[in-house]
This record gives sequence, C-alpha cells and structure tokens, in this order.
Amino acid sequence: MPVTDITKDVETRTLTITAEFAAPVERVWALYADPRQLERVWGPPEYPATFVDHDLRPGTRSTYYMTSPEGEKFAGYWDITGVEPTSQFTFNDGFAHEDLTPNPDMPVSQSTYAFEATDGGTRSVFTTTYDSAEALQTVLDMGMEEGARSAINQIDAFLAQG
Repeated sequence: MPVTDITKDVETRTLTITAEFAAPVERVWALYADPRQLERVWGPPEYPATFVDHDLRPGTRSTYYMTSPEGEKFAGYWDITGVEPTSQFTFNDGFAHEDLTPNPDMPVSQSTYAFEATDGGTRSVFTTTYDSAEALQTVLDMGMEEGARSAINQIDAFLAQG
C-alpha cells in the first residue's frame, strides 16, 4: 500500500500523509494535473469524484463533488496558490455547497502536495494545515484520515493500468 505514514499534530494543526508510489514522479504529477485521471482516485472508492473544473495553475479554482453510494453529493474546491511542475503544488482546500460555491461554515485548509523522485518511484508528502485545532478535529471526526488513506492507496493500481 502506498501510504507509509499518517501524522496528526494538534499543536501545529497539521495532517501529514506520506506515500510511496511505484511510478516515476512525472507520471504521478500527470495524475494530479489531469482532471479525468484525478477523479478516478480522489476520494475513497465508494465515493467517486467528478471534477467540474480543474486547471493546475496558480490563481485557478478546481471544483469537484464526490457521490455517496446513496447518491448524495459532497462538494469541495481547491484554490490553487502555487505550482512547481513535478515537484509540488499548493492550494486552499475547502468544502462547498451543492452548487459548488464555498461553504464558509466548514474548515478551509492550506495544503502542500510535494513529489520527489526515488529509485524508480515517487515519494509524496501531503501536508494539510488548518486554522485551528478545532477545524482539524472537525475533519478528523468526518473520517478524513480513513478517506485519504483509502483514496491514496488506490493510486498505484490506477497508475499500473497505463
């Protein structure tokens, strides 16, 4: 399984996930840059994602929703704040209403997704920082850790398909 470590730090308000992928960094980067590929692995398998907008460039907003087994939609957005192709991108990650507008009643995090080439593979560190310990606890109570682990652990199988 790609996820090798998950660290929750209430003091720094961070959730950090480390993963090792059996694919070159360029291939892993391409997954995050392409909305059709990204939606195949964003979210747990039982909550497939649909990206409505996605352009991995600073100043853009990506919008998406995940659909539950019962058909309920859970929406979110990324405000892309920085991109260094194949090495990292940063974004503000928030929850959205069904019409894809930001939901100000839910936490927004600052995220850095970093990618480093290893011997034939890629080491990724996904760091998410919340404005408060309460905001971090809110998403943990919602199952963020389990959902992220499940989503990230399906990436190797997807990349192996070609």
